[in-house]
Amino acid sequence: MGKVDTIAIDKTCTLTYGRLEVSDVEDFKMAAGKGVCAKISGRRLLCGNEKYLLEQGVSIDGQVYSILEKLRTEGKASVLVAEKNACIGVIALSDVLRAEAKDMVSRLNTMHTGIVLLTGDHKKTADYFAKQVGISEVRSELLPEEKVQSVESMREAGRKVCMIGDGVNDAPALKTADVGVAMGSMGSDIAVEAADIALMSDDISKIPYLKRLSNATVKTIKFSITLSMCINFVAIVLSLLEILNPVTGALVHNAGSCFVVLIAALLYDRKFE
Repeated sequence: MGKVDTIAIDKTCTLTYGRLEVSDVEDFKMAAGKGVCAKISGRRLLCGNEKYLLEQGVSIDGQVYSILEKLRTEGKASVLVAEKNACIGVIALSDVLRAEAKDMVSRLNTMHTGIVLLTGDHKKTADYFAKQVGISEVRSELLPEEKVQSVESMREAGRKVCMIGDGVNDAPALKTADVGVAMGSMGSDIAVEAADIALMSDDISKIPYLKRLSNATVKTIKFSITLSMCINFVAIVLSLLEILNPVTGALVHNAGSCFVVLIAALLYDRKFE
């Protein structure tokens, strides 16, 4: 984590609250990242994005597209409802941006850590939320496997990637990234299992603290190794000059180990801010 220079973050339930609930289902089928199909009172209904409905042979007229365009510019997610081969309605879902999201992005930017928004939402919806918090790099309309491809492409470009997510569809990307961080309280069990780090609350303001603590840990390790090698080198030279005998040499070696432990203990004073 201390070497990470890029953080890829999911939107729903991570950057936003994602307070959406499903109560009852009947003869239910789901296409991951696209939509759902169910039979209700003998009627076959489809709910999902326009790509899913078009794949199912549903026709979408210009009026529906104009409604979708308007909703997306307002940062709202849209779910199309279709029966047989016709679109019969549009459901608009307005997600709520976390109050701490903008400050989190600002803090990470000051630490020279880039942020990429990875989401399955439409480009305009994703751009709307990204603009609100100050994220400049957005990759939208991604299926779970495409999130994995995005993480892989960033790693191939030489970037150290930390993926932050909460859902089942984030698990493959969490596993693919150099570091995976799951939202511990709201995240799915699969996402937590796939991640390297689990936040025990859904407070994303702790991400900058995690990065700062990781940076400090890496610096401490490097400094401790350098100090230990210098002490040992000096001790060897003094031994060759017959200034140190076996007993004093052993004491110097143990003193060096104590210095390393004390330096590492300073990390405990780094409080969350």
